[in-house]
Amino acid sequence: MPDAPSILIVDDEPVARSRLRELLADLAPEFPHRIVGEAPNAPEALSQIEVAQPQIVLLDIQMPGMTGIELARHISARAQSGDAPRPMPLIIFVTAFDEFAVDAFEVRAIDYLLKPVRAERLKQALQRALTRMPQEHAQAIDQLARATNTRRRHLSVHERGRVILVPLEQVVYLKAELKYITVRTREREFLIEESLTSLEDEFSDRFVRIHRNALVARPSIAGFERVMPQGETEGGDPYWQVVLRDVSERLPVSRRQWSTVKNLVG
Repeated sequence: MPDAPSILIVDDEPVARSRLRELLADLAPEFPHRIVGEAPNAPEALSQIEVAQPQIVLLDIQMPGMTGIELARHISARAQSGDAPRPMPLIIFVTAFDEFAVDAFEVRAIDYLLKPVRAERLKQALQRALTRMPQEHAQAIDQLARATNTRRRHLSVHERGRVILVPLEQVVYLKAELKYITVRTREREFLIEESLTSLEDEFSDRFVRIHRNALVARPSIAGFERVMPQGETEGGDPYWQVVLRDVSERLPVSRRQWSTVKNLVG
C-alpha cells in the first residue's frame, strides 16, 4: 500500500465525523493519510467507495436504515463479485459498547473502536489495518455478519454513477445472464454483478432455485403450468414453468429442480 493510505469516514452523526477528522489530523505526522470523503448513510458510502476506492473505511455500526455490519456485507459482496472484483477496503468499525458484537470482532481479528474514540487507539487500528490482506478481510466480514446474524435486506445496484438499494422483499426473481444477474421487481429490472450461487446461499430461506440460471422468491410463486413445445421445438418433451405474481413472465423449471419446487404451492 502507498505511504499515505486513503480513508473514508462513514457515520450518520456530523459531530462524530468531525471528531474522527480532528483525530486523524492530529495523527497525520505519525500516520500520513488522505481523507477522500465522508458519508452519512449507506447509499452515499457505497457510491463514494465505488468512485474513490478508499483503502480504509472508518464505519459506524449504529446507523439508521442500515447498520454498519450490513453495509460491510454489501462492500464485501461488491469486492468479491464480477470478472474484475473491486479492491476490498479495510474496514475499522466504530461502535458503542456491545459485548456480543465486540467478542465477534475479536475472534475474527476485525478491528473496532469504542466511542468516544481515543487518538492512540485509532492509530493502533489504522496501523494494524495496513497489515491485513484484503481477500482475507472480506471473508472475515462475511463471517462476522453470519456470527451476528446480520443479513442484507437489500441488493445494491450500481447504476449511472449512483447506488440504488433494492429491498429483497420487492425482488420477484434473480436470473443469471452472461456475467450479470438480472434482478426483477414488480416495477422494473436491475443488473448486478454477483454470483447466483452466493446469492442462493445467502438468501436460501427466501429464494428457491428453479433452473441452473434462475432463483425465484418463494412468495412470488403463484403456481405452475405445463407447456407443450410448439413450432420448431414441436415434438420435444413437455416441461413446467413458474407462474409468478405481479409480473407476466413465465420462467422454465428444469427437470432436475422440478422435484424440489413442485410442492411449494399448496
